Formats: sequence, C-alpha cells, structure tokens
Amino acid sequence: MEKLNDCCWSIMAFVAISFTIFTIRLLYVLYLTGKPSRTKSSQPLSTLVVLGSGGHTAEMMNLLSVLQMDRFAPRFYIAAATDNMSLQKARVFEDSLVHKNGVKGSSARFIQIYRSREVGQSYITSVWTTLLAIAHALWLMIRIRPQVVLGIRWSSVFYVESIARVKRLSLSGLLLYRLHIADQFFVQWPQLQRKHPRAHYVGCLM
Repeated sequence: MEKLNDCCWSIMAFVAISFTIFTIRLLYVLYLTGKPSRTKSSQPLSTLVVLGSGGHTAEMMNLLSVLQMDRFAPRFYIAAATDNMSLQKARVFEDSLVHKNGVKGSSARFIQIYRSREVGQSYITSVWTTLLAIAHALWLMIRIRPQVVLGIRWSSVFYVESIARVKRLSLSGLLLYRLHIADQFFVQWPQLQRKHPRAHYVGCLM
C-alpha cells in the first residue's frame, strides 16, 4: 500500500511540475507574440520544421521548396518516433538541395520525438504519453532554441493551414489562432479567411 501511495504521489508531482512548466511557457509565448524579432534580416535563422504523418509532410516539403533555404539555417526536422517516413522524405529533400547547390554537406538535423497519442490508443493511457511528449518537446525547444518554427514558437511562428481544411480550421490551427500564438497565420481558402480575419489568404501555397 505504501509503495502504491508513493507511486501516486510521484505521478501527481510529475503532472504538477509538467503543468507548471507548460503554463509558464504558454504565458511567455503569449507575451512575446507580436513583438518584432531582434535578429538582423541578413543573418540566417535557426529553423525547426515540424513534420506530421500522412499528407502533411508532403505539404511541408512543397512549402520548403519555395523558400530561400539559405535564410533558414541550420534546419532541424522533427517527427514522431513512429513516423520514419516523414524523416526519410526530409532527408531526400536535403540531399536534393546538396546536389542542386553543389555543396559538400547539409547542416540539417533530424530528430524524433515521443508521440502524444497513437492511432487507436485509449484516452486514459494517452494522458501519460501526452505528458511525456510535452516534457520531451520542452526539452528539445530549450536545447535547440529555434528562431523560426514552421508548422508550432520560440521567436517566430508561421502556420500554414492544410489545403484540406476548406470550411473549418483544424484543432491545431484553431488553438494557434485563438491563443494568438502564431505570428503569421495562413489559410488556403478565401472562405476561411473571411471567417478568421486575422488569417492571411494569398492563394494556394501547396
């Protein structure tokens, strides 16, 4: 019984600490949102590229292909630990840049992160895995300290909603929009921009 109580107290302490860190981080992000970046425009920006399973990685690759990649370096690609396909696509993309630009190597790094919830996983067991994923994500953000996050903020966040979202924002997009976390929020359908006036619509990006 004592061991069970000790285990419960340990879990509660971990949850309380994780929640406190997350709350402080969220308040810090909200405070910095909208403030101009102090980084000179002539300097490359350390960039974290968040990859998702399914078609989201393909959309991200299309977005990266139209950027001035020398302005976004070094690049850190991050994907779920069970999503090897997305990181493989990122490696192929970086290899294509090496061959295209004629350089000897790439400064890109590829990182896997714990997934908060697997497909089909129960909501009860996902509480623990979500807390573990949050702690891992916070540790990575502190270690990497990116200046730009493509896809979710340390200094600047540019969020592009999926082209599959025609009438309503995704849950991630809705949270970023409502909490004012993203510095620039883009949608790919004009009716979405009319419903969310702070979003930018510049046509189809992907």
